[in-house]
Amino acid sequence: MVKKELLKNEQIERVLSPHPLSFMKLQTLCIFVIVWGVVAWWLTEYSEYAGLFSGNEWYPLILWGLVMLLVGVIASLVAIQWLIFFLYLGVFLGGAGLVFWQHWESSIPLFIFIYSIAVAIVGFLIVELYRRSHKYVVTNLRIIFKGGILTKRERTIRYDKIADIDAKQGILGQIFGFGTIIPVSQSGFGLGSDKTMAAGGVEVGGTKARLFGFAGGGREVQTPIARSYYELHGVYPYKDVKQLVEDLVQSHVPTQYQREQVEFQKQQVDIQTQMRDLLHKQVGGKPRKRVTQQPVDEEEEEPEEEEAAQKVSRRKIIAPVAPVEEAFEPEQVDIQQQMKELLKKQKVARVNPPEDEDVEEEGEEESEEGEEGKEDGK
Repeated sequence: MVKKELLKNEQIERVLSPHPLSFMKLQTLCIFVIVWGVVAWWLTEYSEYAGLFSGNEWYPLILWGLVMLLVGVIASLVAIQWLIFFLYLGVFLGGAGLVFWQHWESSIPLFIFIYSIAVAIVGFLIVELYRRSHKYVVTNLRIIFKGGILTKRERTIRYDKIADIDAKQGILGQIFGFGTIIPVSQSGFGLGSDKTMAAGGVEVGGTKARLFGFAGGGREVQTPIARSYYELHGVYPYKDVKQLVEDLVQSHVPTQYQREQVEFQKQQVDIQTQMRDLLHKQVGGKPRKRVTQQPVDEEEEEPEEEEAAQKVSRRKIIAPVAPVEEAFEPEQVDIQQQMKELLKKQKVARVNPPEDEDVEEEGEEESEEGEEGKEDGK
C-alpha cells in the first residue's frame, strides 16, 4: 500500500491476501469442465453406448453442452450467482462455433476432449488472477478491502463502526489454516439473506377433466455474507488475523467513562452558548438604567461582585479538553470579554448613585435633629 493513502498517525499492522485454495469453488467449476470433457469423449467414442451417438455427428456436442448447461443452472442457484451459467453457456457456444467454422464435424469427440482441457486451463489462470487482485490492509485505525480485475472495488471500515465479527472455516481451511472473517458494520453492511422455498401441486379430477393447483411459501434468514472483496476472504493464518482484528476493535470501543466525558463536554458547550446569548441580550438592553432604577447597597453587592469574578476565573481555569477547546475557544473569549464589560458597567453605576438616595439621607438627618430638640426641651 502506498504511504500517501494512509491517514495521519496511521500504521500498517498487516497486509493480507487470500490463500491459493480459498477460491476452490471457482476452481471446482474448471475441474468439472475437464472431467466432463474426458467422460463425454470416452462415452461417445469408446464406451458400449457409443453406437447411440453414431446416427448424427452433432450428437456428442449436444450431449456435452446440455449436461454442462444443466450443471451451470444448478451451480448458479446454489451460489446465487447466474454468472456461472452464462460462463458455461459461453463455453458451449464457443465450442460449437469453432466446430462449425473449422468444419470439424467428423472429429467432435476428440475436439470436446482437447477443448475442455484448454478451457479449464484458461479458467484456472483467470481464477488465480482474480485471487491475486485481492488485497486486505489491516492498520491501527481501519481495514481496507481491495479487489477486482476489470472493475476495481475498494471498501474501508473503521473499527469503531464494526458491530460484530463473523468468522468461518471450511474443511480445507481447517486443514491448511485459512478462513474468512466478515466485519459487520452498525448499518448492517456485511449481512445478506438466504431464502428457502417449499412448493407442492395437487391433481384433482377424473379421466376427462383434471385440475392442477400450485402452492408455495418462502422463508428468508439474515446471515453474514459479502463478496470476496468486501471481506477478509481466505486469510492466512486465520487464528492470528482473527485475534488481531478483535483486539483492534476492542481497543476502539469507548468506555463508560469516555462516553460520560463526551456528554459532559457537550453540556459545557451548550451552557457556554446560552451564556453568550444572555450576555448579548443584557448588553443590548442597557443594563446601566436598570441599576439606577433599583438602588443597591454597595457593601451588600461586594460579595456578589467577588462571586462573579470567581466565576469568571473558574471559567478560565476549568476548560474543556483539547478538541472542544480548539473548536470553541473564540466563543469562550467572547463570553469572558462581555462578562468583564458588564462588571465594569456595574462599577461605574455604583460610583454614581442615584439622587433619590441623597434625598432620603437628608430627610433622615432632619428627623434625627428634631428628636434631639425635643429631648433637650424636656
